Amino acid sequence: MTMSPHEIQAYVLTYLEALDCQIMERSPAHVTVKLSPQADKALTNRPYYWGFVERVGVEPETMSFTFVFDPEAYQQMLEAAEPVQVSPEANPGASKDTILGRYFGITPSMPQLGPGRILREDIVYGSRRLQQIFEAAREGGAFVNLFEQAAKRQIRATVPAVYEPWLGVCFKVEFSCDLKREELHFLGISLRSGEIIEKFGSKLSRRDLSPRLAENMHAQAPKISLADAGAALESHLTQHLSRLDYSWAEKAKERLQLELDVVDAYYEAVLREDMPEVTEVDTVRTKSKSSSKGSNIQTSAEVKAVPAPSGHNRVRGLLLQPTRDDIELAAEPAVLEAPDQDEPEQEKAKQAIMDREAMKLQYETRRTEMIWQYDPKVKVTAISSGMFHLR
Repeated sequence: MTMSPHEIQAYVLTYLEALDCQIMERSPAHVTVKLSPQADKALTNRPYYWGFVERVGVEPETMSFTFVFDPEAYQQMLEAAEPVQVSPEANPGASKDTILGRYFGITPSMPQLGPGRILREDIVYGSRRLQQIFEAAREGGAFVNLFEQAAKRQIRATVPAVYEPWLGVCFKVEFSCDLKREELHFLGISLRSGEIIEKFGSKLSRRDLSPRLAENMHAQAPKISLADAGAALESHLTQHLSRLDYSWAEKAKERLQLELDVVDAYYEAVLREDMPEVTEVDTVRTKSKSSSKGSNIQTSAEVKAVPAPSGHNRVRGLLLQPTRDDIELAAEPAVLEAPDQDEPEQEKAKQAIMDREAMKLQYETRRTEMIWQYDPKVKVTAISSGMFHLR
């Protein structure tokens, strides 16, 4: 979805006019505007300045902008309207040579410095300023309070006319699976009688609405609270949605099951591959090492301390007498301990188990993504609402 420069200009001008901004200059390619206080607060991001103005109570100085909707056309317009510089000799009445004239040519007519400076902004689809205007319009227009303007004869009438309060809510309904469709339902309910109108926007489009209460008009007090009115609108919309055809949801579930079958078949085949087990290798190695250590402990335990007879070497008065196991061990040829060749295989087995766990996690994530994408959903959101006082 995109917007043409003409649509962007129409939207921005509608927003500026709704906030009582002063249009200074306008063309098909641009508009120069002095912002109102409300628009300046929403668009310029100057909280400290406005905090100072509100505390002191001085007259605010709002900013001015030139919003360019077609940069190429605007540049051509500037080049065509650029005045021809006249030398002082050709025009004796012209101003004398100045520093601005020597370095910048003719001094621009619009102020460039100080509070009255005019800033240029290119407003194209996707630009930061246009997105800011979208957000400001969405936030400022989320709830409105409008009054129908009375005719001139009603203003001169002796008896005031009576307003009937209505609550209007615009609901956005999203039907989503791997495809998506959206609908807007603008519903209105009378806070006096409880009557519900489905196409409430059509009723409002034929009336002159204003945020100001018209003269010689009287607003009636509502009999239905806003909470009860909102619940009635939600119930009405729910009943309408329950009567719709949901064959698209059944088809979406069938497509979801096909996708899950493909994902399950792939990952189950991968996870069924034989993987070496680290537990058995560790168990065998642990037993062999334990047996060897046990034999050494037993040999050491069989060393006996006996009194040393005369003529033998004494160690603190004791003679270390060799046992039969020691003699047999000494008689065996010395065998050097070979380096452990099972370490690389064990590391490979550990890595294989880690890869399997990562594959399981990837499998679960993939299933979750497929369910989120294909599972049919219906989402209802209230995007705007308002109180409308109608005759």
